[in-house]
Amino acid sequence: MTLRSRAISHGVSASVLKHDVPASLVVFLVAVPLSLGIALASGAPPAAGLVAAVVGGVVAGALGGSVVQVSGPAAGLSLLVAELVHTYGWRATCGITLMAGVVQLLLGGLRVARAALGVSPAVVHGMLAGVGAVIALSQLHIVLGGTPQRSALENILELPGQIARNHSHAVMTGTLTIAVLVAWSRIPRLKVVPAPLAALVVATVVATLLGWDLTRVNLGAGFSGLQGPLLPEGDWHAIAGAVLLVALLAGVESLLTCVASNRLHDGPRADLDRELTAQGAANLVSGALGGLPVAGVVVRTTTNVRAGARSRWSAVLHGVWVLLFTAAFAWMITLIPLEALAALLLFIGVQMVNLAHVRNLRGHREVPVYVVTMGGVVFIGLAEGVAIGLGLAALLALRRLAWVSVDVRDTGEGRRRVAVTGSLTFLGVPRLTEALAAVPPGAGVELDLHLDFMDNAAFEALHAWRLEHERGGGTVDVDEVHGDWYAAGVSGARMFPARIPPRHERWWLPWAYRRPTRPTLPAAAPGTAGGHDAAVCPDVPVPDLLHGTREFQRRTAPLVRPLLHRMARGQAPSHLFVTCADSRIVPNIITASGPGDLFTVRNVGNFVPRASSAPPDDSVAAAVEYAVTVLGVRTITVCGHSGCGAMAALLGEVPDLPALRSWLRHGRQSLARFVAHPGDEDDAGPLDRLCRVNVIQQLDNLRTYPFVDALVRSGDLELAGLYFDIGAARVHLLDRERFTPVPELTTG
Repeated sequence: MTLRSRAISHGVSASVLKHDVPASLVVFLVAVPLSLGIALASGAPPAAGLVAAVVGGVVAGALGGSVVQVSGPAAGLSLLVAELVHTYGWRATCGITLMAGVVQLLLGGLRVARAALGVSPAVVHGMLAGVGAVIALSQLHIVLGGTPQRSALENILELPGQIARNHSHAVMTGTLTIAVLVAWSRIPRLKVVPAPLAALVVATVVATLLGWDLTRVNLGAGFSGLQGPLLPEGDWHAIAGAVLLVALLAGVESLLTCVASNRLHDGPRADLDRELTAQGAANLVSGALGGLPVAGVVVRTTTNVRAGARSRWSAVLHGVWVLLFTAAFAWMITLIPLEALAALLLFIGVQMVNLAHVRNLRGHREVPVYVVTMGGVVFIGLAEGVAIGLGLAALLALRRLAWVSVDVRDTGEGRRRVAVTGSLTFLGVPRLTEALAAVPPGAGVELDLHLDFMDNAAFEALHAWRLEHERGGGTVDVDEVHGDWYAAGVSGARMFPARIPPRHERWWLPWAYRRPTRPTLPAAAPGTAGGHDAAVCPDVPVPDLLHGTREFQRRTAPLVRPLLHRMARGQAPSHLFVTCADSRIVPNIITASGPGDLFTVRNVGNFVPRASSAPPDDSVAAAVEYAVTVLGVRTITVCGHSGCGAMAALLGEVPDLPALRSWLRHGRQSLARFVAHPGDEDDAGPLDRLCRVNVIQQLDNLRTYPFVDALVRSGDLELAGLYFDIGAARVHLLDRERFTPVPELTTG
């Protein structure tokens, strides 16, 4: 072994000892009580839960695609396993688990893991919430000293009578367990010991010392008492369905947990296909050894990451600790009251109904899917509830895909604006034709199509209406913002949703880039007010500015009107922005600002005349004074740009324009500073260097105003310099008389 290999091996070993071994012990302490509880809820032998914990840790941990995910028996599968045990028996259920593992191995080999992420999270969370509710209702009866019924509805109906009976020791044990679970997590100093372990230890010790009459966990012969799997007998269609259900539910839960684990750590990203293959191997082994189905578990994975795990060794070692503990201290497990385990499951079941998921789904309008899935699982069954949830999710998705909005507005002068938004398919044709029927014959129509898809039926309906409307003397101006679906339909070209060329947002494009040809206004009658003489100008182009304002009124005004309405009574800008009058410089674009952000001063050369300039010029000084003293602006920014015409005039010959010649005298200090400080070898050129120097000089000019200088000295006003490279579309920030590019904003 080379010296480098030894160093790497030593580093890995040190990391495992420092981070993964302590984390594995924490996860082990969480896994033991949860595994016993899930086995109880599943109607399986307690040792089966421990077997699944060992296999999930060692096999899935060693082979899995995530370095931090911890697998084992999952509460989300307990309802399904309980149904299988009741239908086929425990050993046949082990056979189903084994076959489900084989299916997962095949799916992993086919690399279809990412397809599982296509299942709506609303269905998954609704399923888990339903399972949690069923677990809580059934285990509540055990806490009360009774026996759970076969269905959630029967448990609800039986609950009043169960509460009325006297089961003092069971109730006290359950209450004590839940009290410890609630209190333990709220005391930071106690979080070193996992709450489930602490709750079971406290309940066991108290029950033993007080001699309460309770039922204890029966491990039987432990691992050695578990029997191997059997092939289930009965309808093979139902058995195949059960195998697929176990494989898919366990696989989806594992993959979703795997994806969630990526957000918990900064290590290597998870390989989903490898994870699904590992889950298949773990289920195959667990079923063969007489264990519960295995899946990735959120609680254990989160605990693992928070405990500091860095590699898969933590998951593997936690399985080893479970094996050693069960082999050496099985007698301790037999002291645990079943009522305490039931209370732990009751607590977990309530937590599975996570209201945070409901809040997240509300914004996407998927709460009905969550509620229906949860209700189906609780009152009908797991498979049926999931199927109903998937069906509803598919229907809602189809409804959204086929959603279309048709808005018809009167824009005055006998014109109508028709905005069609969404996916225009045959399902939306009735709504489209109904709205278009309301357009008066002969009216001028501006038809705005904001479409991500248009099928042939919709095109035929829209095109037929347009031809009919134009035959009746009307006009239709079609404007497609997001894709040329209508134009392609007219020309017969094929359009593919995935191949639509991207189109820029139009609000910032120059007028010349928005339309290939500008519309024209009909000639006005001679002598009419505001009209044109048709003999002189028979066809007058609409001015760009007028067309731009019309587009603003049509597209942008409805969006910004609520904002501007709130700002109508006053302004509170955060910056005074002094920049050049150059038409290529748009302050709101290069600063990504909106209405009310910038108090802007623009002039040729972005000059700030000095306070002592003669003759005095108060145009900029008035804006500075008003912005600082009245508006309370606390930042003044001077922004120059490349290729400035004013700077070019200072370097060359000033044009023979009296007003401009007089104004350019305010750039003499910039020119003198430029001459006194020659540029570096990597300088872009004398013109752009002068443009940068001019920004620095204008900031110095601001300090010649006493009120500005006093505020800067007191720290109540900040001066900043920007330089915009037009060709590179790059903003540079002044830092100690040097300009450095502003770094791009990155998202994690």
